[in-house]
Amino acid sequence: MAGSAHGHTPAAWTGVIISFIGFCIAGVFMVAANVTGFWAGIGVILLGGVVGLAMKVAGLGMPKESQAVAAARETASAAARARA
Repeated sequence: MAGSAHGHTPAAWTGVIISFIGFCIAGVFMVAANVTGFWAGIGVILLGGVVGLAMKVAGLGMPKESQAVAAARETASAAARARA
């Protein structure tokens, strides 16, 4: 699991940071009973998802695993199971 580097990309980090900021904004305005500010925070949360997706499409996310890499991973896993 640790070797997969799942989510350790600029696209993932940026999307999560923007969404976290939106969560904080929505939380503050929810406590302050300000409906407009709350929905603005929700909008920032959604913006984080859009920005993260746009960055992934632009090539800053995890590259897709090629067929050769998937086959090599399966071969290595089968060899490890055979040794155990």
